[in-house]
Amino acid sequence: MTFDYAIIGGGIVGVSTAWQLKQRLPDRSVVLIEKEPALAAHQSGHNSGVIHAGVYYQPGSMKALFCRRGVDATINFSREHNIPYEQCGKLLVATDAEEHARMEKLYERCTENSISARLLSKDELKECEPNIIGTGAFLVEATGIADYPAITRKMADKFMDLGGEIRLGTALKSARETPDEIVLQTTGGEIHAKRVIACAGIMADRVADMLGVETGFKMVPFRGEYYQLPPSKNNIVKHLIYPIPDPELPFLGVHLTRMIDGSVTVGPNAVLAFAREGYPKGSFNMGDMMDMARYGGFWKLMKANIGTGISEMKDSFFKSGYLERCRKYCPELTLEDLQPYPAGIRAQAVTKDGSLIHDFLFAETPRSILVCNAPSPAATSAMPIGEHIVDKAIDRFEEN
Repeated sequence: MTFDYAIIGGGIVGVSTAWQLKQRLPDRSVVLIEKEPALAAHQSGHNSGVIHAGVYYQPGSMKALFCRRGVDATINFSREHNIPYEQCGKLLVATDAEEHARMEKLYERCTENSISARLLSKDELKECEPNIIGTGAFLVEATGIADYPAITRKMADKFMDLGGEIRLGTALKSARETPDEIVLQTTGGEIHAKRVIACAGIMADRVADMLGVETGFKMVPFRGEYYQLPPSKNNIVKHLIYPIPDPELPFLGVHLTRMIDGSVTVGPNAVLAFAREGYPKGSFNMGDMMDMARYGGFWKLMKANIGTGISEMKDSFFKSGYLERCRKYCPELTLEDLQPYPAGIRAQAVTKDGSLIHDFLFAETPRSILVCNAPSPAATSAMPIGEHIVDKAIDRFEEN
């Protein structure tokens, strides 16, 4: 059998795309392949669960546009299918004069991105969150928390109800495009498809290589380490508490996150990972390391951020340094409060000159569409991204 479409990747973006494709094209045969035995096994299931409002993103960027639409889509889907969510709001807290100046600029960006936000004085912050200190803050009420793995599974159920097929434990080994089809060699056998849509996350550059696409970037993995507070601290905050981020870095800093199960996590930091899927501390994959070592963009990135990298690595090894980041705005925390919690991996696209790609990035071949970069907030934005990809597929493959 030759499928009309094959989707590569069973994360939240791939599943959203498959479901919406089958909705829009009910007569087309669609198969989704995922190398793991379960969906949402990687970034979709190893994140903080935050529904991002889009505060940080460049006005007019795909990030900003997708995120704005994704908030409502995520909440509406969760509500419709009785999946837990909460719009608890987020406080971005400044702790010194430099951060306060950056905070005011970030607040202005909320206006540019049409996001409702409210500035709080030092005293108002203390009244709002008694355990948090700072020179001031601003509140974004639209921000919330969700269960992204549950959302992924429900979209997958709806996709299969429409006649779609999901093959788990099916890893892509190679791909060959001909004038008539794309042949996917997988661990589950050969799959023939007229069109392919790749949503491969941190493996996006490798899938692009298989299809002969020169993208000009490579994926570099960063490990985000979290801690969980003890149950006695579950009520330490009412909102999500974020520091004011450094605009030179792609990471948002160590924050306090209320989770959908009622617990509170602290994190993440951002340390170079020695394996693309190396969640346990000390993970190492020779192939992944060789890929980085052979890539000039990686070394340029490391050189430009050597100070930050050393600081992040130090705090990874010494919990006291990590704690000090948190105590800047939450002095009540102690070393004993920082309890083990699973890490996540961030897929960071890096260009040949060592620059970071911050926005969504797509590539195409005559018979495929590749999602080359789907950075945070891809989980929040999964439904608008899927809609965008399906629009592209219909424009390219269905209307000629």
